[in-house]
Amino acid sequence: MDIDAWVWWLIGAVGLGIPLVLTAMPEFGMLSAGAVAAAVVAALGGGTVAQVLVFAAVSVALIAVVRPIATRHRAQRPQFASGVDALKGRQAVVLERVDAGGGRIKLAGEVWSARALDAAMSYEAGEQVDVVEIDGATAVVM
Repeated sequence: MDIDAWVWWLIGAVGLGIPLVLTAMPEFGMLSAGAVAAAVVAALGGGTVAQVLVFAAVSVALIAVVRPIATRHRAQRPQFASGVDALKGRQAVVLERVDAGGGRIKLAGEVWSARALDAAMSYEAGEQVDVVEIDGATAVVM
């Protein structure tokens, strides 16, 4: 039983895909893509040297181009805020008078204790205020 070279390259691609799934190392996926490219060359009738050169060129090119991009994306912080960070900058409605001593606001559908950022300011019920920061369980508003 004689197996064509392109089949061996596809077997190699699958073999390189298994550690990709198990270890989540993208380099294995890039090597697997190189093996698929070599399988295409083999299926089109390219010689052994051409197959190996295509495998090496595609694998190295993917590692050289894609890996730095993936590393940069992995190192970036998420672009969205969550938790209390997501509440900063939002608007709230005053439920009970808010001044430097405290008060209550409705923020994101929940009732929060609040205090004014500026000790000289006070906000009456029904007014719209902006949340500057969250200090513990208290929203600092202006």
